[in-house]
Amino acid sequence: MKEIEIKSVLQVYDSFDELPNDIQELMQKSIEIRDKAYAPYSEFLVGAALLLENGKVVLGNNQENACYPSGLCAERTAIYYAGANFPEIPIVSMALCAKSLKYQLITPTPPCGACRQAIAEYELKQDHPIAIYFMGETGKVVKSFSLANLLPLIFDNSYL
Repeated sequence: MKEIEIKSVLQVYDSFDELPNDIQELMQKSIEIRDKAYAPYSEFLVGAALLLENGKVVLGNNQENACYPSGLCAERTAIYYAGANFPEIPIVSMALCAKSLKYQLITPTPPCGACRQAIAEYELKQDHPIAIYFMGETGKVVKSFSLANLLPLIFDNSYL
């Protein structure tokens, strides 16, 4: 038996204002689209803004449904839109923000497991890391240099 240690390294910014200007702009877009999310059941709003290599920004927010499995998270809404409309353009970075209508969310909120797997597919396809910035409604912002850093044991096509 041997032991394997898995390590993730993240950068933590104390506030939105510490982010580089281009990431502030991207995060601001995720905030604006977050507030348009359709989340009548959870009252948990999430926005995603993707910066593509060609300079285009793709937006997505969570879309709930009374039949819970039929909804879709903001990250997948945005990444699937990018994949459908810009299939050959790599994703450079992603800004995510979450907000609860029930309480003030100050904890940086990373992508859920299903979204991590979806993002992993695109990161592997483009063979280049996607920088992921995530935050709550206010407070600290966390940066991961790649999705592989958030999901170190990625399930990919090599298993198929």
